[in-house]
Amino acid sequence: MNSVLGRRTRILAATTATAGLLLVAGCSSDDGGGAATANGVPLVKAGQLTTCTHLPYPPFQSENNGKYEGFDVSMIDLVAKDLGVKQDFIDTPFENFKTGAFLNSGQCDLAAAGMTITEERKKNVDFSDPYFDATQAVLVDKDSGITSFADLKGKKVGAQAQTTGEEYATSKGLDPVSFESSDAVLNGLRTGQVQAVVIDYPVVQGWLKDKANADALEVADNINTGEQYGFTVKKGNTELLAAINKAIADAKADGTYKKLYEKWIGPYDESAASASPSAS
Repeated sequence: MNSVLGRRTRILAATTATAGLLLVAGCSSDDGGGAATANGVPLVKAGQLTTCTHLPYPPFQSENNGKYEGFDVSMIDLVAKDLGVKQDFIDTPFENFKTGAFLNSGQCDLAAAGMTITEERKKNVDFSDPYFDATQAVLVDKDSGITSFADLKGKKVGAQAQTTGEEYATSKGLDPVSFESSDAVLNGLRTGQVQAVVIDYPVVQGWLKDKANADALEVADNINTGEQYGFTVKKGNTELLAAINKAIADAKADGTYKKLYEKWIGPYDESAASASPSAS
């Protein structure tokens, strides 16, 4: 769980985002937000690759005893290693990833948050090549009697706010209860606030690794929505985008991707490594 200090920091950061935009606009060039570079890639802070993320969202990113970890964290560590720097983090509200606010204000170099590539989001940020294929899962209590997505009609359904899971449920005529984080989604289901949740299947995989969750909960349906995850950078930051895409390609080619997938997510799915680069 995040500390009180961490929450205060994020609130302060969110309230000063507009001021940050004005400041950066006055003192930065258009090359990505700062004068520092690493191997020709512009960085907002010298000696580090600053990643915006949203906690918690295991198995992609979470905090464990003050250390950030997860599949996304490990993938971006590969980028940082190629650049000869260390990765650092800023935990921000998820809506910032849709707007690109913290990238445009020069507070982060990139965003990594298990984020689905969509045409709407492409209007505000540039996406890397896809690095993960995702489906949406319907998770329920084993005693719920729910066996498919169709059974959710008339039920109280939960989803994480601002996510494609929430959007999918809404598009199918449901009125999902919005939770701020994936932890809150799970808690809502376990405490009976909702009867089912719709959320990315890899997140559910992580939850079901816990025996208490596996004993009480089950996947009622798995929906292939054609979603792919990508990392994002400020529009026009072609140097960093190229570095990210190279790290993804190299990891898939040399077996590192498979090792990280098995470590953080579960049995390796070959389709996750065969996703074609995103169009336009």
